[in-house]
Order: sequence, then C-alpha cells, then structure tokens
Amino acid sequence: MTEKKKVIIMGAAGRDFHNFNVYYRGNEEYEVVAFTATQIPDIAGREYPHELSGKLYPNGIPIYPEEDLTKIIKENDIDEVVFAYSDIPYRYVMEKSAVVNAAGADFILLGPENTMIKSNKPIIAVCAVRTGCGKSQVSRKIFEILRKKGLKVASIRHPMPYDSDLTKQIYQRFANYDDLNKANCTIEEREEYEPYIDMDGVIFAGIDYKKILDEAEKEADVIIWDGGNNDFSFYKPDLLITLADPHRPGHEISYYPGGVNTISANIIIINKVNTASKENIETVYKNVKKVNSSAQIIEGISSVIAEHGDLISGKKVLVIEDGPTVTHGNMNFGAGTIAANDNNAREIIDPRDFAVGSIKETFNKYNNLTKVLPAMGYGKKQISELEETINNAECEVVISGTPIDLKRILKVNKPIIRVSYSVGEETSKELEKIVDNFISKML
Repeated sequence: MTEKKKVIIMGAAGRDFHNFNVYYRGNEEYEVVAFTATQIPDIAGREYPHELSGKLYPNGIPIYPEEDLTKIIKENDIDEVVFAYSDIPYRYVMEKSAVVNAAGADFILLGPENTMIKSNKPIIAVCAVRTGCGKSQVSRKIFEILRKKGLKVASIRHPMPYDSDLTKQIYQRFANYDDLNKANCTIEEREEYEPYIDMDGVIFAGIDYKKILDEAEKEADVIIWDGGNNDFSFYKPDLLITLADPHRPGHEISYYPGGVNTISANIIIINKVNTASKENIETVYKNVKKVNSSAQIIEGISSVIAEHGDLISGKKVLVIEDGPTVTHGNMNFGAGTIAANDNNAREIIDPRDFAVGSIKETFNKYNNLTKVLPAMGYGKKQISELEETINNAECEVVISGTPIDLKRILKVNKPIIRVSYSVGEETSKELEKIVDNFISKML
C-alpha cells in the first residue's frame, strides 16, 4: 500500500475548508494533518469537526496558528503545504513558499479545475482583484435585474464560518433577520447578508458548498456567486465578472488570487471611476488588457449617499468603514470618508486614542489606519469593544460606511448617520445588457 502524503492546509476559515471538502475529504492518498489559521481572530485553537472532515478523520482536524507552521512541518514530516487564503500580494505568497520549502515540504496552490463545483443551473460569478472593490453591490444589482425579469434567483456567498461550533455553519440560508440572530452572525456576516434580506432576497452560505449548492438549486433558475475578498469562485461560472479598483492601481496584476480573476474574467468592471483619477483608471485598463485582451471592460460608478447628509455639515465626525476593506484590503478610506467630505464635515477624528481591546490591536496591526474605525465584530466580545470605542470617541456624529444598520447591534451615545452605496444608473444599464445577453444564451 502506498504511503499517504501528509498535508497541511494554510487558511483563514474559508478557501482552506472548501479545498479540503472538495479535494481531500475521502481521498485516501492524503492525510491532512492540520489546518493553520491567520487573518481572522480566534480561529486557531479550534478543530475542523468530524461531522465535516468525514470518515477518514473521526477525531476531526486541529487548527493551529500559522506561526507554528515550520514546527508542525518538521514534527509531522509533512510532504505538502497547501496555501488557501486570499487578498495577498504575490511577494507574500512566495515568502510563505520559501518558509515551507526551507522546512522541507512542497508548496501547493490548488486551482479551479480541482476546486470548482459544477452546477446544473446557470451561474454568474462576481469576483474581484482586491477586497473592497464593490463586488457585493454589483452582485445585488444583478440579483435585482434577474428577479425583475421573472427569474427565481439565489445568491451564494463566500464563506465566513466564524462560529466556535462549526457544525452550526455547515449549511446556512438567510431570508430574514431572525435567521441572522439565530446564527449569531458577526458584523462582517451581516454586512453581506442584510442587504439581500432588505431586498426580500435569499442568500446562502456556510462551509459545505456542495450541500449549499444542492439546496440553492432547488429554488433558483439562476445562481449568483457573491465572491469574498479576491478569491476565485467555488463554482464553475458560466459568466465571470471581475471588479478592479482604480484607487489601488496595479493590484489587479499583483495580488493572489485576484490575478486569477483578472486573467479569467469575461467582463471586467473598473469600478469607482467617479472618485478615482484618470491616470489610475488608465493604468488599470492597460494592465487588464495586457493579461486578458479578450475581456469586455466597463467603467463602473459607485454611488455614495448619506441618509441625513445635512447632519454632517460642520460637525466633528467619527467615520466607521467596512472592516475587511480597510484592514487586509489595505484601503485607507471607504464610503464613510467620501460621505464625510462630500457633506462638508468640519473634522474627521483619529479614533486610535479611543480604541480598546482587540480594536486597539487592530490599529497596531494595520498602522495605515488613522482617520477610520474599522467595523470589527467577529464575536460578542469584539462587538462590545467596538461599541465602547465608539462611545469613548470625542465627536458629535458617527458616520457608518458599512452596509448594515449598526444601530441594530450597538448601543451608542451619539447619532449614527448611515451611508449607502450602490452602482450608478449608467452602470445599471450596462449590467442589464450583460444580463440580457446571458439569459439569451443560457436560458
């Protein structure tokens, strides 16, 4: 009998679990010894449970901090290490490869052929070159267009399994706010699910994406893959739309796995052209054409609207932005900052002096953040620390640039002005043309 190859999967509670489920679970040629975790707080120290790991792993699989990687490789005589998380510069990926190779193991990147699941329903995948390009607003607009044409639509979201008990997140369907509360959703999860619920839509997520797909196919004519970070789709798309961001020119060809989305896309939307420089837009355009000459390129507008803009004018404000966008997405600002400037805020305060606990640690880790408070909330404790940070802040008004209503989950001592953002009218028209063409070919 051939000896099994020993494997470690490096991840962040998303792509790593998916790669295991579709390639390693039940595969007798391999023994997955461990997962390592980074990016997301409190993932390390748990285990991937036997309910998900399958019959070859009756005791589940441990999840260790990525800092222990070299030690685990050497102590377990590991053969292969699989890199399986996203929004990483190419240089970082190869630095990890060097660490793995130096410890004696092979460094592996699994691609679409081994990880994409084929659906029996048409799939539109909306992906991006970086976190925070605006893919979710595009996904929701496509959802809206398809439904107006009389089609049953389901969106499936990239995983966010942050519960301490992963067996509760094997398969999830969100259609109302009770569903979110029952699932103990984090702020990051709510940012993606609430807008669909507000549209009377349904969105699926979880860990086992074959089971999730099977359930979504029962109630949909068309499925939208609403991608996370800059990961490529878990499903084989019939149409791949990739968003690029001219506020971060060059990243469309220098970040993993977003570069895969750039090269593979049928359509590339250079988004946020209404707030980016002409020079940056041209740079992105040239880079895209260099690696994917066949893609249709569209310039997209991202509209930002404050619900009570008059309350911002002349005020000293605290700006809260979408967490992933300004942390591992490396953006220094988001929709909240744009709304503060557009509505003539007197001052945007620096929130670092008011931060507590893990929020303070977040600022230490991401020292590019000076005038924004990331909406971190991966658990009850961190949500409480976010609330305390906001209440500590010396400002008159809070501007919330997250997609959710923070007042639903936080009790704060200041007025919160919500900022909404969506695709502009011209972009909506372009997307409708794309959807019409897709329907004519696929349905």
